[in-house]
Amino acid sequence: MEGDRMEVGDLKQNPNDMNNIHVEVHVKSTSTAKRSDVKMHVLTLLNRHRMVFGAFRWTEFDEDFLIKHVQSVAIVDAERKPIDLKSCSLSIHIFTLNDDGPSTLNLEEEELSAANHWLLPAAEFHGIWESLVYDSGVKTQLLDYVSTTIYFSDKNVDSNLISWNRVVLLHGPPGTGKTSLCKALAQKLSIRLSNRYSYGQFVEINSHSLFSKWFSESGKLVTKMFQKIQQLIDDKQALVFVLIDEVESLTAARNASQAGTEPSDAIRVVNSVLTQLDQIKRHPNVVILTTSNVTEKIDLAFVDRADIKQYIGPPSVEGIFNIYLSCLEELMKVKTHQHLSVLPGGTHEGKNTPTSVCPAWRNS
Repeated sequence: MEGDRMEVGDLKQNPNDMNNIHVEVHVKSTSTAKRSDVKMHVLTLLNRHRMVFGAFRWTEFDEDFLIKHVQSVAIVDAERKPIDLKSCSLSIHIFTLNDDGPSTLNLEEEELSAANHWLLPAAEFHGIWESLVYDSGVKTQLLDYVSTTIYFSDKNVDSNLISWNRVVLLHGPPGTGKTSLCKALAQKLSIRLSNRYSYGQFVEINSHSLFSKWFSESGKLVTKMFQKIQQLIDDKQALVFVLIDEVESLTAARNASQAGTEPSDAIRVVNSVLTQLDQIKRHPNVVILTTSNVTEKIDLAFVDRADIKQYIGPPSVEGIFNIYLSCLEELMKVKTHQHLSVLPGGTHEGKNTPTSVCPAWRNS
């Protein structure tokens, strides 16, 4: 589950070493090289560059094989400090990006566009993970959580004793990067678990269409939507991620419906969603990612099913500094920083920030 491991030279490949470094190898879509050959050449590269500082990426190579077959080699999710690769355990993850873009999942009888669907890793999601900056270890915690649930399933841990639903709820004010984080997490896991699953699938449910456009039948439509998802889950070679953005639109609190402040059809929708979640949680290769701006409107039964309820808020002063630092480093890397002062500033949530220059401000 943790990626491919080989030994070259003095580099350690000890899976029990807590000082574990992840290396992502982006292979060109035109490459026909064997994974074993890619691993061997990458480990030779790392053996020649034993000392690095934090997250480090190679995009230019002096070896013909790497020039022909590899787009980049990156040490990822590492702290900003010197790293001695000789003393670390290396997990190497090899992937190729899918350039096809999203397709549409339709519910045929209703001619309704129910969801968008991507094959992962997707070129469209590439780089989102790195662009999102948070103050605490939010990204690492989410990554570890999903990895752990899959590890539990592989080891046949009794879910009656240790219960998990594979449901993540990210909540907080609008504009803090919750949806982007869900996409980035799915992309990251499809790469991190590429030795366990052949590919990933990402389904973004169009919850507003399911609930509002076909109001009287919305409960049935939710069931049909999850039947479509079940077909994807049946492929055990795929790791399936389901994103329900603004989940409160499908899981409105039933007490409001019973009190007459919400339509009665909302009860059927919530019941349907909860039933479907309980059914698909038995499968080890599915993760439900949800976001909400107004958690007080979500039915408590759904909130109880969320294994992780993570608040995503505006960044602190330190977070803002790190966001700007990452943006400036990118501009310096591509040698455009001298033109920064003449670029127009954008606006974000009413604040004057250079969003046109610094997309990382999407989560500020």
